[in-house]
Amino acid sequence: MSMLRTVKPKNARVKRALEKREPQLIENEKTAIFVRGQNTSQRVRDCMKDLYALKRPLAINFSHKNDVHPFDDTSSLEFFARKNDASLLITGLHSKKRPHDLVLTRMFDGRVLDMLELGVEGFRAMSDVPSVKSSLGARPLIVFHSDLFDTHPSYQLLKSFFLDIYNGHSLSELPLTSIEHVISITASPLPSSITTTSEAASQNPALIHFRVYTIKLSSSGTKIPEMQLTEMGPSIDFTIRRTKEAEDEMMKMALKRPKIDKKDVESGLGKKRKNIETDEMGDKVGRIHLDKQDLSKLQSRKMKGLKKSRG
Repeated sequence: MSMLRTVKPKNARVKRALEKREPQLIENEKTAIFVRGQNTSQRVRDCMKDLYALKRPLAINFSHKNDVHPFDDTSSLEFFARKNDASLLITGLHSKKRPHDLVLTRMFDGRVLDMLELGVEGFRAMSDVPSVKSSLGARPLIVFHSDLFDTHPSYQLLKSFFLDIYNGHSLSELPLTSIEHVISITASPLPSSITTTSEAASQNPALIHFRVYTIKLSSSGTKIPEMQLTEMGPSIDFTIRRTKEAEDEMMKMALKRPKIDKKDVESGLGKKRKNIETDEMGDKVGRIHLDKQDLSKLQSRKMKGLKKSRG
C-alpha cells in the first residue's frame, strides 16, 4: 500500500503543482536529497556537507537522523523522493562492518531504480582549501580519467550517477565565461588479479579520486584562452562497495525517449508548435496573426482641436 494518499486538486494552483510532478516529455533538472542515517561518522557528515554545497540550489538537506537501510528496505527512500519530488538520494551511514558509508540512489516512477554504495576512505573539506570558490548554482565540467569508466560495470554505474547528480541536461554550446569549476574523477588501476567484467565491486580495493578545481581563463594570444586550474575542494577518495543494478524492464522504461527533434529538445520547446520559437537569448517568441483593422472606426479621445467645424 502506498504511503502517500492520492491528492485530488481543489483549485487551479494545486492542479498545476501536481501536473509538474507528472512525467514530462522534457525532464526538469534533478533534485537530490541528502539523508543522514541513524549512525554517521564525522567524515561522512562533512563529506555530505560539501557534496550538498556543490549541488545547491537543486538539493535538500535532511539534518535530522533517519532510520534508513537502503539495501534492506527502500520504502523510506521512496517516501522521501515522492514527497519532495526528487529523483536522487545520497544517504550517509556508518557501522563497524561498513565504516564511512555513502549510498547513492536513483528513483524512477516513484520506485528505486538502482543503487551504488561507496566508502569514503579519505576526505579533505572545501573549507580547508584556501582558494576562491565557485558561484552558487554554477554548472561544472566533469572529466573522467580511466578506461574503466567505459568498460567496468561498477565504474560505468558510478559515472552515470555523478553525471546525473552534477551535470544536468546536455548542452550543445556553453559560453566559456560561465564555466567556473571542473570536477575531476580519476580511477586508480585495478590489480591484475581482478578482471574488469566479472569481479564483484565489493572486492575492488582500487581508489577513485574525486577532485574539484576552479577555472581561471587568461589571454593566450589566440582565440582559445589559456586555462589555469586551482584546487577548490572537496578532495575525496572513494572505494566501490556494493551495487544494485536496475531491472531490465525498468531500465528500458527509464531510458525510453519521446520522438522529439534534438533542436527542439535543446531549445526547451518539446514538440514543435506553429509560430513559436526560441531566440538566441533563450526567450520564447510567438507570432500572432490579426485581421485587417479599420483605423477610421478607432475610438479616440474627444479633443476640441480634432472636432469637425460646423461650416
